[in-house]
Amino acid sequence: MSFTTGDGRKLTYRKLGHGPVLVCHPGGPGFSADYFGDLAALWEQFTLIMLNPRGTGASDRPRDPRAYQIDDYVDDVEELRRHLGLERMLLLGHSHGGVVAQAYAAKHPEHVHRLVLASTLPRFGPKQEAAMQRGIDKRSNQPWASDAIAALEDEQAGRFNSDQELSDLVFRELPLYFAHFGTAEAGYLDTLKTEPVNADTLKLFNNEIFNTFDLRPSLPSITSPTLVITGDEDFICGPICSEEICAGVHGARQVIIGDAGHMTFVEQPQAFHDEVAEFLEASS
Repeated sequence: MSFTTGDGRKLTYRKLGHGPVLVCHPGGPGFSADYFGDLAALWEQFTLIMLNPRGTGASDRPRDPRAYQIDDYVDDVEELRRHLGLERMLLLGHSHGGVVAQAYAAKHPEHVHRLVLASTLPRFGPKQEAAMQRGIDKRSNQPWASDAIAALEDEQAGRFNSDQELSDLVFRELPLYFAHFGTAEAGYLDTLKTEPVNADTLKLFNNEIFNTFDLRPSLPSITSPTLVITGDEDFICGPICSEEICAGVHGARQVIIGDAGHMTFVEQPQAFHDEVAEFLEASS
C-alpha cells in the first residue's frame, strides 16, 4: 500500500492483521519493514502498519541525498498518521526506528496513545560505546566473529560506495546482533538478502548523526504510556540504553528480555509478543 507525501514522494507500507492499528517503524537506518516479518505474530491482535521509510522498499528516495535527518523521518510518520486518519496512534519503533519514535512522540505527544521503544537508544555516548565493546568482546570467540567485526568497522567507517557494497557489509556483521547465531538465525537473514540497504542514509547517520544526536532533553515531552524493551545481550542498544530512556520518560516501563540480542522479536518471539501485546491492550 502507498500514499503520496506533501512534497510528492511515494511512501509505502505493509498492512497485516486485524484489531487496533499499530504503526511500526523499522531501523537501520536504511532498512525496509521486511525484516519485521510478522513481528512476533502481533498481527493476531493488531493491524500492523509497517512503514517502509524513505528510500527503502518501494518508498521513494528524497531528491536531497541529505534529507535523512531524524526530523525528516519524524515528518514522514506524521504524514502517515494523517493518511491513516488517526487522531492518536499506537506507535512502535525498533532500533533507529525507535529513535524516530522517541523524537515523534516528543514533538507530537498529542498524537501518540501508547509508545513501544524496542532495542533503541536516546544517544550514543562513552558508556554506550563501552557496553558495545563488551558485547563484541563476548562474541569474539565465535567462528564468524573476526569477519563480522571487520565488516562492522568498515561499515561504521563508511568504506562502501553503493547500496550493494553496504548490504554485503551489513549481512557479514549481523551475526553480532544476536545473542546466539546459528542455522535458524542465518536462515532468517537469508530471507532478507534480496533487498539492498540504502547507503545514502546510513553513511549520513554514521558520519554525522550517530555520535552527536542526543534526545535526552526532549524525552520529558513524551506524555504517552511508554514501554522500553530490549534484549539482555543486545550489544548496541542494551539495558544501559533502555535505562537512560526510562530516566527521561515519566513512568516508562522497562522490560529486559533474557537470552536475546538486538532482534528480540526474532530471538524470543513469544516473550516479545506477550510483553508488547499486554502493554498495548491496556489501552483498550
